[in-house]
Amino acid sequence: MKERFKRVVNFYGKHGFEKIRNTRVLIAGLGGVGSHCASALARSGVGSLVLVDFDSITGSSLNKNVIVGEEWINKPKTEALSHALTSLCPDTECIPVKLFITQDTLEAPDFLKNSNLVVDAIDSVNPKTQLLQYCVGNGISVFSSMGAAGKQDPSRIETGDISETTNCPLARMVRKFLKRRGVTTGISCVWSTEQAVKPLPPDATEPRLDRRGRIRNTLPSLITMPGIFGYTLAQMVLDHISSN
Repeated sequence: MKERFKRVVNFYGKHGFEKIRNTRVLIAGLGGVGSHCASALARSGVGSLVLVDFDSITGSSLNKNVIVGEEWINKPKTEALSHALTSLCPDTECIPVKLFITQDTLEAPDFLKNSNLVVDAIDSVNPKTQLLQYCVGNGISVFSSMGAAGKQDPSRIETGDISETTNCPLARMVRKFLKRRGVTTGISCVWSTEQAVKPLPPDATEPRLDRRGRIRNTLPSLITMPGIFGYTLAQMVLDHISSN
């Protein structure tokens, strides 16, 4: 055992830490929440991370990213995070996958790349709900972040099953989508009951486009709440791995 993992072993015990070392986690969405979650899992000794995202790093997103700097602007998030984590946490294998999640990509035989569980940190409703439905339908443990943008009060953060989420517009949309498809439970979530600040109009100087070209409103966001959401997901994942 390396010295860097001594405190993790002290916490979970040798057997629990062996489970963590032998686990591969797929993280979908590498923005503020996903990057913090990935960093925490790598620092804690998770053996392998599959890092999935379609977007590139933007200058305006650097305020939320835990380890990526300006040299990665306009480059894929997957490459940026994989490079940074490999440098900082060489004991964790990082597998970058630049991919927009759709029903077709989910049905690809190698989508999971032998991952044991999934973290959902996607902020687009359709890919998010398709991934969640896929995980529940295939019996894959999944841990999902609801809306962190535009919020600032950590005392309003809660965790639980998707059926227990309240006062979160994103969670409400996700529940509605999944219920139509027969999914009402089985997804571990982190969410906030705080009312978010109002979104701003799209920034014409830096349009944010999804794969279908829809321009998104600008969501004011700090590093704090996405970071707390990401670390909360990481804690839920580590507890799940070590106890199963």
